[in-house]
Amino acid sequence: MSTTAVTPLTTQDAEALIAAARSAAEAAGVTVSITVLDAGGHLLAFRRDDQAVLISGETSTRKAYTALQLNAPTADLVDAVKPDGPFHTLPTALGQPLLFIAGGLPVHRDGRLVGAIGVGGGAPEQDHSFAMSAVESLV
Repeated sequence: MSTTAVTPLTTQDAEALIAAARSAAEAAGVTVSITVLDAGGHLLAFRRDDQAVLISGETSTRKAYTALQLNAPTADLVDAVKPDGPFHTLPTALGQPLLFIAGGLPVHRDGRLVGAIGVGGGAPEQDHSFAMSAVESLV
């Protein structure tokens, strides 16, 4: 079995993701915070618009962390943590900064998980679309 090296997410990639998400949010007239994490969950880039609600910094980071840890868009996980969902106890059981609100996306390169982006500050659907715009723009 051969293993092929995958280029990790770089700070240049992270800055491009931030710029693309911010551009999408700005076009929608929404102020946001954006967090980009590498594959190990370490902060690569962060930006909070001047007028973004303060808690959006925390929510963007937790959304990115959740998307990274579960390798799934947070929008796809919302129902899983409802009282009758399979992950109902997950947010409290692990003691980790998980947040099951739309706006977090894993970032893949050559089919491998290389990081995640989280956007907070708008409505969950808006945050998800801003994050999608960023990931789709990454070359």
